[in-house]
Amino acid sequence: MRKLNLFLLGACVAATSLYAQSEDDWKSEVLKVKELIKTNPEQAEEQFDDLLKGKRKKNIDLVLTIGRAYLDAGKFEEAENYAKLARKADSKSAQVSIFEGDIAVARKDPGTACQRYEEAIYFDSNCKEAYFKYADIYRGANPQLAIEKLEQLRAIDASIDVERKLAEFYYSSNKFDQAAATYERFISSAEVTEDDLTKYSFALFLNHDFAKSLEIANMGLQRNPQHSVFNRLRMYDFIDLKRYDEAKSAADAFFAACKPEELTYLDYLYHGYLLSALKSYEEACVSFEKAIELNPDRTEVYKELSSCYESAGKYREAISSFNKFVASLEEDKKTPDLIYELGKLYYSEGTSTDTINYTVEEKAEALHRADSTFAKLAELAPDSYLGNFWRARTNSALDPETTEGLAKPYYEQVASLLEQKVLEDNRFNRYLIECYRYLGYYYLVAEKYPESKEYWNKILAIDPTDAIATKALEGIK
Repeated sequence: MRKLNLFLLGACVAATSLYAQSEDDWKSEVLKVKELIKTNPEQAEEQFDDLLKGKRKKNIDLVLTIGRAYLDAGKFEEAENYAKLARKADSKSAQVSIFEGDIAVARKDPGTACQRYEEAIYFDSNCKEAYFKYADIYRGANPQLAIEKLEQLRAIDASIDVERKLAEFYYSSNKFDQAAATYERFISSAEVTEDDLTKYSFALFLNHDFAKSLEIANMGLQRNPQHSVFNRLRMYDFIDLKRYDEAKSAADAFFAACKPEELTYLDYLYHGYLLSALKSYEEACVSFEKAIELNPDRTEVYKELSSCYESAGKYREAISSFNKFVASLEEDKKTPDLIYELGKLYYSEGTSTDTINYTVEEKAEALHRADSTFAKLAELAPDSYLGNFWRARTNSALDPETTEGLAKPYYEQVASLLEQKVLEDNRFNRYLIECYRYLGYYYLVAEKYPESKEYWNKILAIDPTDAIATKALEGIK
């Protein structure tokens, strides 16, 4: 009898252990059977049925885990059957509602999915997963609605994962000020990640808070000195803060540490701005050219490139780049001020001492191009003095001895226009004096002294201290 009792006791212990083991290990069993769903669906179904015998049919976690195995395999109908089984076991389970929502997402039915996630929140107002999944659905279609849902969650759960999710949504919605404010709430936490620091620093940068962005980038570099994004942001921030010496050191380190294929359009663009600010114009041109190569759609960079070539005394390249910029614009954006800028580039090409390698003929050709460009400006903006004023200057450069009087008709037209303007605004006085000075000198060279005196006296009427006019009149006497 004692042996029989011991045997029965041992059997009970063994059965209990087996039962307990099966309860503890059902997740691993599901994983094993999951592999059979596609290769041997009948056997998978049988083994799942065995797992769900008895009271286990009411084990919501087990039922949903099997259901998810089918969902992951793309077997939607089978997944829905397990969802129904779970719903029968517990009609008010938030987890069941979430699973039903996940099935709807897989079936590309976001409306139903959101209903199920809302239902999960109704059953359990603290169900973080439901809030997150609801927000994820609306992330692209209605980001504001997604953010509002996350703000509702934050009101009852301000944990770091909720704050992080909310910050990421603000960031992806281009609400950089709110993203930065949200990151700031948990940036001192021990749980903050490099990704958090990266996005926080970038949000600050995009919100033009360059000093704070630099502070966070430096915080990230303390963790990981080789982190390319933190080094990149450090360079950008120094440039935007106009701390150019520090920016140069940061840029040299950043470019030295990166492989060429890792560099972006924006890297070269910022590098170009930096080198331009440091007056390293030819090097700046190289960076701007590279920026355009990496992103040909950003044609506005041609204007920066043109400016750098001009500063470097490379007028042909400056004009070529400027024309590419203008050609990229829609017709309504091709305004008279662009014609004015182009004309000045031709004028500089024809008159600058930087163009020492130009022949006399090449300089004259540049001035003729300037003249035709300013003529177009005068035609498009007849009420402005600029077109004819610069035609006057250009023709004066073509006739440096003033023997042909090429600039005379244009200075006369400008003087006539400015004589009306100076009555209201004396800022035009210096331009009017230039007109009178040329005309006074022209008549002096032509030995028409009364006409010459008239213009010198007009200058003194505007500025009695003008030394050139005084000296010219003394010479005529």
